[in-house]
Amino acid sequence: MIWFTLALVTALASASQDSWVKYKFSSYSTAEMLAFPMLYSLPLLGVALFWVTIPQLDRTFWWCFLVSLPLNGVAFFLHMRAIQISPLSLTLPYLSFTPAFMFGTGFLFLGELPNLWGAVGVGIIVTGSYVLNINPSGYTLLAPFRSLFKERGSMIMLLVAVMYSLAAVLGKKAILHSSVLFFTLFFFLSLNSLTLLVMELSVKGRVARVLSRPGPGSIAGVLFFTHLICHGWAISLTKAVYMISIKRMSILFGVLYGGIFFAEENLWYRLTGTALMVAGATLISLKGL
Repeated sequence: MIWFTLALVTALASASQDSWVKYKFSSYSTAEMLAFPMLYSLPLLGVALFWVTIPQLDRTFWWCFLVSLPLNGVAFFLHMRAIQISPLSLTLPYLSFTPAFMFGTGFLFLGELPNLWGAVGVGIIVTGSYVLNINPSGYTLLAPFRSLFKERGSMIMLLVAVMYSLAAVLGKKAILHSSVLFFTLFFFLSLNSLTLLVMELSVKGRVARVLSRPGPGSIAGVLFFTHLICHGWAISLTKAVYMISIKRMSILFGVLYGGIFFAEENLWYRLTGTALMVAGATLISLKGL
């Protein structure tokens, strides 16, 4: 069960990174928020890659690699935008839909076919999403659905979940055609560098602003690096949907961070909804395939 421990560490690092970036850098632009973990993880990625053996790479690897670059870049940007404009407890839980969306992407790219338990897991996730958006004041039966469509960050994160479901299976396929450490390090070294280059070319001076906060930036970089390494290692040891389901425990950690550090409202409803969504994701991981 090494993969389970690695996936849980990934979840904790991911939630901690989101909370730290929101806490320290939400006054910056969305692109600059994204740049902090990307820039400050570059030295760690570069040094680690130096010690990794380069495997033989085929066309499948390069196809997955090239498609994954823009896909992850856009998904990470939207992820940052969602947590910037909306509470963590109303955005991060929608990542629970990633395992559900992976039923389609996992089968399409990896041949991983779910069973009927998957439908039950999806139903629980949807129920959790409903509870998550309950507001005790002025509650009506359809109010939680209206709340979802009114909260821009929630809608954005739902789109991010779709993108992550595709990115995760493409990443695993690339790993199967290379190696865990090589793909993880080489891919994110490339993605981070390209993202920072595009950001600087679009608006000069942005990288300089990010470099002006080395202390908080370094913490963001270490958390992002830990997230990436544990993610890549864990997903190579089990089915992609299993790993992503456990990684979505980051949602529960993130909601707790939102209540503790950002004093977000209606925390009990949001914790209950989040618990249901995590339970649905866990059911998918244990029985869904």
